[in-house]
Amino acid sequence: MRSIFVKEISSFFSSVVGYVAVIVFLVACGLFLWVLPDGIMDSGYATLDQFFNLAPWVLLFLIPAITMRSFSDEFRTGTIEWLSTKPLTDMDIIIGKYLASLALVIFALLPTLIYVYTINNLSMVQGNLDSGGIIGSYMGLLCLAASFASVGIFCSSLSGNQIVGFLISVLACILLYSGFEAVSKLPAFTEGLDYYLSMIGMSFHYNSISRGVIDTRDVIYFLSIIILFISLTRLSINSRSWDTAKQD
Repeated sequence: MRSIFVKEISSFFSSVVGYVAVIVFLVACGLFLWVLPDGIMDSGYATLDQFFNLAPWVLLFLIPAITMRSFSDEFRTGTIEWLSTKPLTDMDIIIGKYLASLALVIFALLPTLIYVYTINNLSMVQGNLDSGGIIGSYMGLLCLAASFASVGIFCSSLSGNQIVGFLISVLACILLYSGFEAVSKLPAFTEGLDYYLSMIGMSFHYNSISRGVIDTRDVIYFLSIIILFISLTRLSINSRSWDTAKQD
């Protein structure tokens, strides 16, 4: 697993993919928060709420762009068969690729910590920030990133085409993040089912963690999503290996 992790990280930063992903994320957040109208400077409050509302939507596209090549390239070039001859289990390969993708996302999030320093200096009373809410929101972003990465890895295993994997991953992430929340607001589900439907979506649990209180139910939810899609990825890889063996 360690060798796969190192290989993926080296692959990210030996090409422009890793750098482009980080730069696009930071530029998008910077533009919407500090340059374009209705950003942080126009809100009149020293708060990072706008960043934590925006970041999940940027990650919805950033993470699929990072993970789309994870297995698609292996299938396209045939190197997945080469990997299967190595002393590695399917889970070693999957977890190694998953952790490498997640590490790149965390690397992209780290520079945003400067926003905390900036907002603290802009506030009339320095040190008056809601540190609990900020820490909780960052933990929520990490949980979202980890979940989106598992979804992206799975979607990448469904096709040898990177673009197809990217599009499926984006759609799946949108559905899981806001789809259930949107469905719960339909008039047909306003008799009590709306709350339970919204609980299925990631946004419900992300917002819960962002309040600064870490609820074990939210942590279990995100862990369940990660385990589910990692398991589905393994099934997808196994089914492809079985199909290849049948053809041979």
